[in-house]
Amino acid sequence: MTTDYSAHVALDWGDKTHAFALQPAQGTSESGTIEANPEALHGWLEQLHARTGGGLVALALESGKNGLLHALLGYPWLHLYPVHPAASARFRTAFVPSGAKDDVPDAQILLTLLLRHRDQLRRLEPEDPATRRLAALVEARRHLVDQRTRFAQELTSALKLYFPQALELMGDDHTAALALDFLARWPDLASAQAARPATLRGFYFSHNVRRPDPIEARLECLRKARPLTTDPVVIETSAQLVQALIAVLRPLNTHIAEFNAKIQEAFAAHPDASLFRNLPGAGPAFAPRLLVAFGANRSRYPEASNMQKLAGIAPVREKSGRQLWVHWRWNAPKFLRQTFVEWAGSTVVHSAWARAYYQQQRRAGKRRQAALRALAFKWIRIVWRCWQTRTPYDEARYIDALSRRQSPLAIELAQT
Repeated sequence: MTTDYSAHVALDWGDKTHAFALQPAQGTSESGTIEANPEALHGWLEQLHARTGGGLVALALESGKNGLLHALLGYPWLHLYPVHPAASARFRTAFVPSGAKDDVPDAQILLTLLLRHRDQLRRLEPEDPATRRLAALVEARRHLVDQRTRFAQELTSALKLYFPQALELMGDDHTAALALDFLARWPDLASAQAARPATLRGFYFSHNVRRPDPIEARLECLRKARPLTTDPVVIETSAQLVQALIAVLRPLNTHIAEFNAKIQEAFAAHPDASLFRNLPGAGPAFAPRLLVAFGANRSRYPEASNMQKLAGIAPVREKSGRQLWVHWRWNAPKFLRQTFVEWAGSTVVHSAWARAYYQQQRRAGKRRQAALRALAFKWIRIVWRCWQTRTPYDEARYIDALSRRQSPLAIELAQT
């Protein structure tokens, strides 16, 4: 709260108009709207800069996918204070129990939070360009992967209507080239059964299925197969839908591969890549995501618990009188939480102590996801220390530290 600002401003983003509330350091407050186009927004910001004599301005806005954020970051005299949507909504409810909502009053609520509780808000400090580029690539790739997963599920649903045998014939990965090429060539059971066995063997061989046993098992499945339905309407329309989904999945695969290449290029060029490249189970997929999760600004997370809470890995404790209950954190970035939990699952295979700890949690009655979150909790603390000190992780060194502390985990490792 030590910074003296020439004005405090709140902006509520909208599709047609942006609502604002303004409190100058000297003068009365005002509010209004701005047209939701770049020309009006930049013009309003330039006028605000002139009114404040070039001084610093504190600006509050709701966090999340806010279309204003990238534009506002281009003005160094603006200090941005993101407000969690849940915080502003609950603050609004405290003064408007009826639930009434309007853009301009919402901007005034954000302004009140900024004026009265700025010490509870954290100023947004953008990452360096290298980290921001890698973060944008990783998030865009994840969006494409989610789209591909959705279309793959639709493909599976369509096949179950008329050609369920294809789910075995085309392999486990329904987005792979083998699966898409198989369905493009044999879109229904009749066409697949009409193909010669030598043709099918050659197809599988050309798609790197070289072992005879799985090939012969699929040919036997095809030989014994009976059609689920003979209704030509169902078969024709479902097969057409399958071809449409194939036409969508092929370019998605191409673009995801291109993103993978750009991510590896940006990751290799990042100065902190060495800290994450050799983490157990990280590999080309998780290492860039972990780097983006921590970023390059060491002051952003002064303690490991800051990251554990932000990622939704640390549980929430609620206490009222003699009652105490613990539950998982609801308001957490989904992609960030997925990054740590999915990576923790990968470390069970590649790290001896992680595997032992996971097995301990499972023996204690924890479900798989709860056990992985507990493991991710420990990993965040370890990686945070490596990140803060810029020291690469050393599995042997960590296990030796467990032994010196006579940790039960070290005892179990020694026994196994």
